[in-house]
Amino acid sequence: MPYNATDYSKLIGIEGFSETLLKNHFTLYQGYVTNTNKVLDILGHMLKEGKTGTPEFAELKRRLGWEFNGMRLHEYYFENLGGKGGMNKNGKLAQRLNDNFGSYEAWEKDFKSTGTMRGIGWTSLYQDVTNGRLINFWINEHDVSHPSGCNPILIMDVFEHAFMIDYGLKRADYIEAFFKNIHWGRAEERLK
Repeated sequence: MPYNATDYSKLIGIEGFSETLLKNHFTLYQGYVTNTNKVLDILGHMLKEGKTGTPEFAELKRRLGWEFNGMRLHEYYFENLGGKGGMNKNGKLAQRLNDNFGSYEAWEKDFKSTGTMRGIGWTSLYQDVTNGRLINFWINEHDVSHPSGCNPILIMDVFEHAFMIDYGLKRADYIEAFFKNIHWGRAEERLK
């Protein structure tokens, strides 16, 4: 069953994100969906044809992680957006952030600091499902740096395509705009 790109056009008009930036970002995401389907289709044919011991099969298997995670991380990211107002300070996510970081403010400082690190990638709040602990992680590339067995709670894209059209090199300004648009209810729904 092929994957279908989700329509996130409802995000057009959110504060701090131009229509051009968002439309370009949606197109990039749609490319990940298309390529995930292509790679899976080719791998399926290669399996049927007994070509699993080939270098081409091995490279496509490696490529699948890039395309699939590119698709899925963008879905988490876009679903994070579109919120108005702040976090429910009495909600379970706020309580977990307080428990794990000492305060919401300490968590936010850590998350934003992770997002402004030099390099390309993603900043992600993950929940370790073995003990419920919340940890901010840097994901360098789509297919590496994901903590095993962890549940993504909040995803922020910090590849240049996510902000350069609107903010140039001012990544910190983009991060402030991201925080103004977090849909905290969706992040809280991801808690286990």
